[in-house]
Amino acid sequence: MPLAVAVSHSAVPTAVLISVLLAAALHAVWNAVAHAITDRLVGFALIGIAVTVCGGLVVLLAPSPATASWPFIAASAAVHVAYALLLMRSFELGDFSQVYPLARGTSPWLVAIAAAVIAHETLTASHLAGVVLVSGGLASLVLAGGWPTRAEAPAIGAALLTGVTIAAYTTLDGIGVRDSGTAIGYAGWLFLAQGPFLPLIAAYTRREKLWSQARRHLVSGLGGGVLSMVAYGLVLWAQTRGALAPIAALRETSVIIGAVIGAVVFHERFGRWRIVATVLVATGIVIMNT
Repeated sequence: MPLAVAVSHSAVPTAVLISVLLAAALHAVWNAVAHAITDRLVGFALIGIAVTVCGGLVVLLAPSPATASWPFIAASAAVHVAYALLLMRSFELGDFSQVYPLARGTSPWLVAIAAAVIAHETLTASHLAGVVLVSGGLASLVLAGGWPTRAEAPAIGAALLTGVTIAAYTTLDGIGVRDSGTAIGYAGWLFLAQGPFLPLIAAYTRREKLWSQARRHLVSGLGGGVLSMVAYGLVLWAQTRGALAPIAALRETSVIIGAVIGAVVFHERFGRWRIVATVLVATGIVIMNT
């Protein structure tokens, strides 16, 4: 039986607000962990192993999703794999404080449009105003260091494509989890379906060298995978309690945490233009949630 969803365009309930903010913080942290592992394939393979194992445990314990949700699980799992590959490439090409906010900030307005067209959720004036501010913030991020050079174009392109995949799986899962009858069962099967791909790619390409390369990153990589699963599980639950656009936008407060992590942990230049960009994106997110 599909989950009952009371879609509201006012501020989200307090429990949902807290859950999504916690998901945003966890998401920024696991992305920072992934970025800190310089061997990207190894890092994302370890994250995939953790997601697969945890997803398998959830599947054993939780009810199975309704039949109507299975096409969404399959499609979302495929998009998640594309997302992981693009995110990994983004981290290889650019600074964390540039590519992470750009990737995450691209998705809210795409989700807002998709939710209006596909899920028939009405875009209010405040949502539209928030979209404009988020887009302005994104432009500031791209231009923070001046007009992008040819050398920066690949990182920006990869980050933007990553944002498109985020919007795609957010919309798919927002609809699919509502049809599932069980948010935790939906999450378990989604994690189990998407998790094995990067570990299998790593095993095929690195072969006997994989263990020696992965051993020193076991704790951070596996821990990052657990954090990623908890973060997205919270978002899936939240999507059964409210409209997709404001929840997706609220989730992207992770861009602020990510930018701070980039400056403090990775010693990347923050700069006044990135401060302006962060404020614009944050303001847009708040307005979209009103």
